Amino acid sequence: MNRSDLQQLAEDRVLDAEALLDAGRWSCAYYIGGYAIECALKACIARQTALHDFPDKNLAQKVHTHNLASLLELTLLKPRFDQAAATNAPLGAHWGVIKDWNAATRYEQKSEPEARKLYHAVTDAANGVLPWIKQYW
Repeated sequence: MNRSDLQQLAEDRVLDAEALLDAGRWSCAYYIGGYAIECALKACIARQTALHDFPDKNLAQKVHTHNLASLLELTLLKPRFDQAAATNAPLGAHWGVIKDWNAATRYEQKSEPEARKLYHAVTDAANGVLPWIKQYW
């Protein structure tokens, strides 16, 4: 899997989350919406690798996580994100909605408001987390 694969997965998962919202499948829409951010952050990490470089073992092991806060750190964009969130309150609030998402949410029941709130935090054109990440992936 490479950077463009991860970018496409992020885009596809947003479309999937939207379709699931339209179908009233709140829990799955919530899970898939968070997964879009995971893929986008991993695309940013993939951007750090150079063609033909042997991968750093520690980094390779660390990126195999579903923890969004850890992945943001590994992108090396956290200081830039923190600065953007400090000057853009809606972006910071959207990260607050998304940051605690994890793979275990696939086992949780989520309500329509929870699913829509996460989807909006991911996709908001002006202040969403995914549009911010796309600047750097």
